[in-house]
Amino acid sequence: MKQPLIDPFQRAITYLRVSVTDRCDFRCVYCMSENMTFLPKKDLLTLEELDRMCTSFVNLGVKKLRITGGEPLVRRGIMTFFNAMSRHIETGALKELTLTTNGSQLEKYADDLYAAGVRRINVSLDTLDEGKFAEITRWGRLPQVMRGIDAAQRVGMRVKINAVALAGFNEVELFTMQAWCADRDVDLTYIEVMPMGDIGNEDRIMQYWSLKDLRARLEERFTVTDLAESSGGPARYIRLEETGQKIGLITPMSHNFCESCNRVRITCTGEIYTCLGQEGHSDLRAPLRASDDDAQLETAIRAAIGLKPKGHDFDYSRQTVDGQVSRHMSHTGG
Repeated sequence: MKQPLIDPFQRAITYLRVSVTDRCDFRCVYCMSENMTFLPKKDLLTLEELDRMCTSFVNLGVKKLRITGGEPLVRRGIMTFFNAMSRHIETGALKELTLTTNGSQLEKYADDLYAAGVRRINVSLDTLDEGKFAEITRWGRLPQVMRGIDAAQRVGMRVKINAVALAGFNEVELFTMQAWCADRDVDLTYIEVMPMGDIGNEDRIMQYWSLKDLRARLEERFTVTDLAESSGGPARYIRLEETGQKIGLITPMSHNFCESCNRVRITCTGEIYTCLGQEGHSDLRAPLRASDDDAQLETAIRAAIGLKPKGHDFDYSRQTVDGQVSRHMSHTGG
């Protein structure tokens, strides 16, 4: 058995998030500018290279693999990759294969994803209002997403809704979203908006809604209990005792989760970011393409993990955009 990946702060790296494309069929206002310039296809890792990359991480102890984008399901031939990764589920080397999606393509791919071993998915959905959905996604259609969620639940996948908490936008829908998720038996996680990439005329400081405030509003209506459990990611969980509902809170701004970070991200171009909130990264595409010998790639992976910082630098307290991360989330992988 190979030596596992341990960072300089003795955290085991067992969770890999991989962006397979920077492209998306939506243009969410906190993620992309409306007129994006996407990367040349030659810069992206091929599906075969993604297989080699992910397999190397699995061989080094990664147990959870999340596929992201952009929107991962718009990548041409993406099911070839999911089907290839299913072999690691079958051997038991990989405990979970999952993805984060905007839901637009789920109606088409739900059956195939389940057949490839995907049992849980995250769907990004910030509002249940069709007009507001069209506004925040610019190009999205809510009925299409709802049909996708229906399809995922119908084949037996567990669905979790990821909602970005946006001041002045979906604050008024807090209890509507909570009740809808309870009725549909889907999980719900709220995420504080993060300062990543120039998105044109949107002001992320004005978008920021602290989840401390969101929790306080829940406590006005429910008995809220903190839960010790973890899903392997950054969320902390609470339970609403009156409904038994579990809600996740991802709070990089108001309460960071760096001390237990077990994950790294690979971009669609083969860069490894060991911290979402830092600019530091290493290139894994060059060693991947330099040789068919995976030993060279594994050496580069270990070297990159050796540079993982203790924590991130996200900060809204300055009330400026100083220090924000310049790359788009769609490039890094959500």
